[in-house]
Amino acid sequence: MTSLKRGLLGAAVLALATAATFAPAVADTPKDSLVMAWQFDDIVGLDPAEIFELSGAEYSAQVYDRLIHFDVKDVSKIEGEVAESWTVSPDGKTFTFKIRDGITFHSGNPLTAEDVAYSFRRAVKMNKGPAFILGQFGLTAANVDAMVTAPDPRTLVFTTDQTYAPTFVLYCLTADVASVVDSKLVRSKEKDGDFGSGWLKTNSAGSGPFALKQWKASELLMLDANPKYWRGAPALKRVLIRHIAEPATQRLLLEKGDVDVARNLKPEQFEPLKSNASVRLTQSPKGTLWYVSLNQKNPALAKPEVREAMKYLVDYEGMGKTIMNGQGTIHQAFLPKGFLGALDENPYRYDPAKAKELLARAGYPNGLTVTMDVRNTTPTQDLAQAIQASAAAGGVTINIIPGDGKQVLTKYRARNHDLYIGQWGADYQDPNTNADTFASNPDNADDAKAKPLAWRNAWDIPELTKLTASAVVERDGAKRAAIYQDLQRKVLAESPFVIMYQQTEVIAERSNVSGMVWGPSFDTNTYWKAVKN
Repeated sequence: MTSLKRGLLGAAVLALATAATFAPAVADTPKDSLVMAWQFDDIVGLDPAEIFELSGAEYSAQVYDRLIHFDVKDVSKIEGEVAESWTVSPDGKTFTFKIRDGITFHSGNPLTAEDVAYSFRRAVKMNKGPAFILGQFGLTAANVDAMVTAPDPRTLVFTTDQTYAPTFVLYCLTADVASVVDSKLVRSKEKDGDFGSGWLKTNSAGSGPFALKQWKASELLMLDANPKYWRGAPALKRVLIRHIAEPATQRLLLEKGDVDVARNLKPEQFEPLKSNASVRLTQSPKGTLWYVSLNQKNPALAKPEVREAMKYLVDYEGMGKTIMNGQGTIHQAFLPKGFLGALDENPYRYDPAKAKELLARAGYPNGLTVTMDVRNTTPTQDLAQAIQASAAAGGVTINIIPGDGKQVLTKYRARNHDLYIGQWGADYQDPNTNADTFASNPDNADDAKAKPLAWRNAWDIPELTKLTASAVVERDGAKRAAIYQDLQRKVLAESPFVIMYQQTEVIAERSNVSGMVWGPSFDTNTYWKAVKN
């Protein structure tokens, strides 16, 4: 098959992107386009009010602007995006934002405060996965119209139900769910009161540096540059992301020049690439954790001794030196390094003899058998297989159930698993983002409105939930940090979560590519400053 060459028309690029086989490459990718190899089969839809997956969040960051953001080099600095400034009332409950003038959506419609208000109200009323980020401030479908208002085209007023730590509120408004959609366009696409969600699953309505051209699930994602972007038009006219699941294929395509960026390489591929003058490796520490969780609906896994035993059946150091070499560091607390109150304590080590003792105490002297749902990605599969082997030495037989991202996540979110292994990325830069999911479960019923990770694993924790809630109203930073450290120690000791590593994303880029921004979260990875020499 013909490889990508300079000057190919969009149709030819698309044809190449959807092809399944390759012949030797003879030229570089088009000068005005960026071609990326990435495994993004976790994307369920493209509506920012529903996106709750790492790949989807990264897509949204290219297409939508948000009210505010933080400096990726210094996350303590919160800056305006759609908002150019803001004030907080003396009681800490009313946040008033001045909306920047001169921003237009891809449709040509001007962006106003009403678009921001509509976007927030829409997310709350739809009440999909990420809606809780706004809902935790007392916003409901019944009151959000009154609590989020646009008194004039340049003013947005955001009101909370009580006084919270101001940075907590602001960091939440940097989240993907706070993306601003084109209200006129989305309203025109509504069907049967769906807030336009049916249309927005496969279309875009943003004001960001790129607009969606085409998405084919587990095949390709194509973005076209927005020449009227308010911060400056992207230098590259198109970004083509190809779903390439096999790391070896990604490396081959990168070395041949068929792709400009590869995202899912294995550690053993790093060393050969270091000697390739045409390739550059970039490390990006992420606030993303690798973990295994135990569903408490399984009576065996609900026993405290079994939960503890599983934490001694993971070879943290062994996998860290091999599978995760360069891609992560051992980290067992739920707050990643860099967050307020993050705990740097790793009390667990691989000890199958201790695990056997705990299993016997729980009533399983001959061990037990469970299943583990695993997404077909690197290094998830490798981690799962290594844990399968290390757990067997301690008496736990793990039967691996592989699947693509959508299949595995859908099953996990329905609480139909035994064990699950995967990543959790922070939704915003405040410590509550992880405390609220690992250490809080307000309602353990199957039909609960809030469905954090504790809920997904049926871990009913009323006291920890109260403690988590107390942290967000504490305005003293030192006292907040102390609460989060206490929470992390309790979760380490008692929870059904086996947290293992904090991720370092390793990206391989062709040396003629520069300007890509790889931030501390996937929704702070951005392409619009990218150039090719």
